[in-house]
Amino acid sequence: MAFNRTLITAALPYANGPVHIGHLAGVYVPADIYARYLRLKGKETLFVCGSDEHGVPVTIRARKEGITTQQVVDRYHELIKRSFAEFGISFDIYSRTTSPTHHQFASDYFRAMYDAGQFVEETSEQFYDPETGHFLTDRNIRGECPRCHSLGAYGDQCEKCGATLSPDELINPYNAETGNPLAKKETKHWYLPLDQYQAWLEDWILNNHKEWRPNVYGQCKSWLDGGLKPRAVTRDLDWGIPVPVEGAEGKVLYVWFDAPIGYISNTIELCQKQPEKYGDWQKWWKQEDTRMIHFIGKDNIVFHCIVFPAMLKAQGYNLPDNVPSNEFLNLEGDKISTSRNWAVWLNEYLEDFPGKQDVLRYVLTANAPETKDNDFTWADFQARNNNELVAIYGNFVNRALVLTNKYFEGRVPACGELNDYDKATIEEFKNVKATLEDLLNNFKFREAQKEAMNLARIGNKYLADTEPWKLAKQIETSDEVAKRVQTILHLSLQIAANLAIAFEPFLPFSSAKLRGMLRLNEAAGWEDLGRIDLLSTGEQLGEVSLLFEKIEDAAIQAQLDRLERIKKENEEAAKAEALKNWRPEPVKAATNIDEFDKNDIRVATVLECTNVKKSDRLLQFKLDDGMGERTILSGIAQSYPDPSVLIGKQVLFIANFPPRKMMGIESQGMILSAVDADGKLVVTTVSAPVKNGCQVG
Repeated sequence: MAFNRTLITAALPYANGPVHIGHLAGVYVPADIYARYLRLKGKETLFVCGSDEHGVPVTIRARKEGITTQQVVDRYHELIKRSFAEFGISFDIYSRTTSPTHHQFASDYFRAMYDAGQFVEETSEQFYDPETGHFLTDRNIRGECPRCHSLGAYGDQCEKCGATLSPDELINPYNAETGNPLAKKETKHWYLPLDQYQAWLEDWILNNHKEWRPNVYGQCKSWLDGGLKPRAVTRDLDWGIPVPVEGAEGKVLYVWFDAPIGYISNTIELCQKQPEKYGDWQKWWKQEDTRMIHFIGKDNIVFHCIVFPAMLKAQGYNLPDNVPSNEFLNLEGDKISTSRNWAVWLNEYLEDFPGKQDVLRYVLTANAPETKDNDFTWADFQARNNNELVAIYGNFVNRALVLTNKYFEGRVPACGELNDYDKATIEEFKNVKATLEDLLNNFKFREAQKEAMNLARIGNKYLADTEPWKLAKQIETSDEVAKRVQTILHLSLQIAANLAIAFEPFLPFSSAKLRGMLRLNEAAGWEDLGRIDLLSTGEQLGEVSLLFEKIEDAAIQAQLDRLERIKKENEEAAKAEALKNWRPEPVKAATNIDEFDKNDIRVATVLECTNVKKSDRLLQFKLDDGMGERTILSGIAQSYPDPSVLIGKQVLFIANFPPRKMMGIESQGMILSAVDADGKLVVTTVSAPVKNGCQVG
């Protein structure tokens, strides 16, 4: 059907920290490109977002900092909102889930579903901390990963091996905040019976939305193939929207149920404030001629494609027409992590690179993780700015404007007769509007921006090939040459005007600046893209300045140095965490004294200890074993950077292992070592001196 308006939602960020480049690349930059594109086309558009303030991460941060949860969300809501605005994310509203409007509407939404019998009530056993008296969410629970046996895996995921987990799978689960061991306790909750929506969701997604991105469609199919199960919509927490039914004291709406309702409540808030501009909120959520697009990251696919649509279906709301989800963006080859501070934070970027919002927007779009995880590097950031924005786009615009100022007093020169090369150049970009539209309509933002940059390449090549600065030397002596220079610069300025329009969804700040320099009519919009009469002959241009500036090595090195410091801090923190969570290995299977006696364990003094050449693992020991000298190789070099510290120590070794050659050296036994909690191998030594050759028994 034909749609008269478009509602765009962007995933609500947690108000427990700043926004980072992973969020921007995954959700907010592509959503903003699409919103700006529709507005430039004159389409009725609403772009909605806000802070998600009821998640467990905000309560964890509050307890860590010793402040109230409200203080945490107030701080980060304002920081995120300000950062988005400064970065040019053009939300029509950016509100929050602690607003009175949201609290009332989310509560009413739950109650309407409850009264309609659209929930099921279940009592189950959940993890509970007897010492604190709190039930715990999956993210609050840690333990040993059952897959890779890494200590400190979360109740929903192991960050080391990437396995998706449930708290019941963890070995020795404990409270992530206190370290307390956990117990199970019965509790009652309400569930959304997704299994009852299985057949409808299969038809709606698998049969009617095959145009969705493969990663979205594939993940939905995987969930549906596995069979949907009821999902809890309430939790035992002290922060959130209270469950509005009797017998639910101490329970709040689960954040995944509460947060997407924020799209609706934020729309209500906006429409109540500006009804003359946006109309009644229900036209955006209940009228069939409204198209809804959810922009999300891949970790939110199940919520926006299966869970939230079931909630919307239950209450008669519009369903999303498309859910263009991106994959993840990594940073310098490593997964972006809020907890490890491994990120480029938007608020810090804006301070470190003032006025360069469009550079980051350009790089994140050029490297957008639309079909697979991609990597952000500072070297690529610098190269794309210097070699593309500065050397191609900026260079073309600057030369065209500066030459016009120099030879024609800053006025658009007349267009004379076009030669074959001029016509061929125009032919190259006559389809730019249709090409960009096709890409943007299909959410291929990376390719669309590439096409816009191609227009800049056309302009840059045109100036480089025609060389008007050389021809200009003959302007005063040849009318024909003068007309040729006028034509070249006239056409160059028209291409620049097209660039201002083509790049507007992607680079709003530089496009606004270029419009000002060209004094391009504000009415010139998307429908004018591709025209070569956007600027009138004789029109006075504005003041000329550089669109983009080079980024020097020192600025990039400062960012790399910061990441290196963070990497070292994380390594130290990981060691400390491993030590804190260390538990002895389980005792091995039962044996007996006869088996033990087969090993001839003796005492010897270390005479020499050196690294084995061409091996980063082996140390060579020369021992006095009381019977002469013995050579033993041991793979503990990583634990002893200075092996000489072992000289003179009395160590334990197994004397009756058969000799074995390693690196061309015969090893006559095995040194006994212990594996410490941090993984370091520590040689077992004798505290009180005994005779070399004494047996252990």
